[in-house]
Amino acid sequence: MKSKILMYLFIFSVLLLLFQYVSSKNIIDKYETDIVKVKAKVVEKDKEIEALEDKNFELSYFNIEGNEDALSYFEALGYDTEALIPAIVEGLYNTNDYEGEEHPLVPYVSMTDSKLLINKVRILNHKWIIANFTDGKHWGEILVSYSIDENNDLKYKLVEYLMYPILN
Repeated sequence: MKSKILMYLFIFSVLLLLFQYVSSKNIIDKYETDIVKVKAKVVEKDKEIEALEDKNFELSYFNIEGNEDALSYFEALGYDTEALIPAIVEGLYNTNDYEGEEHPLVPYVSMTDSKLLINKVRILNHKWIIANFTDGKHWGEILVSYSIDENNDLKYKLVEYLMYPILN
């Protein structure tokens, strides 16, 4: 009787160990497949990040922040570029505060009840700015040159402009 009980305990122990082994193996296999999936996603996301970094580099090419020659030009004249660049943008936005119907830089008159306003500005280098303008219905772009006079005042001059036609 005692030997039968020991035999049943032995068989039960073996079955329990077998169950533990199979269960652990299934868990480990699941973790391994999850790890493979996650590694594949990481590789995919790394490729996406690299593509986005390349695209960002291309998009920031015509931008003063990435143009060392333009920044060096201002630094050679003794200007602090971290303060000057926002001042240039702010000065252009300040032209939106005008009286009457004619914008100081935009060579068009609003064809709606609202004023023409400069919306988006990008400083290309130490001489040129490209800007977007709209009156709410019509919109276009201007190319502006800028300079700093001997009194450290910013001067803006319209170089080229266009208004997009409204397509019905």
